[in-house]
Amino acid sequence: MPAPTPDTLRTLTESLSDVTEYLREYPDPAEALALVEPLLDEYTGLPVQLADTLRALARTVQEHQAIPRSAHVNLLIAELRSAAWEQTDQHSLHYVLDELRALYDDAESEQGCSRCR
Repeated sequence: MPAPTPDTLRTLTESLSDVTEYLREYPDPAEALALVEPLLDEYTGLPVQLADTLRALARTVQEHQAIPRSAHVNLLIAELRSAAWEQTDQHSLHYVLDELRALYDDAESEQGCSRCR
């Protein structure tokens, strides 16, 4: 697998910006939930991936021999790891999507024909 490049990652973040802009245009909630669902997947979503990335960066910096060992570097590494834990805590956002989807589905079914109410 080729190494990622800054340009590749910029493309990814631009795609995320596109999703945000699209959501600002008030699409159908079912479509909006479907778009966001992969971003908040419990195992592969952005919070989990970003947490893993931050941990990997901390490990890379800590293990690299050219980076001096100092209290400041240790503090920066600790901040990366702390941020990673904060991101990991956000993995539960997929439950919010599940609840929103259920509420939306309930509201849609209640808005059926007047005979159905």
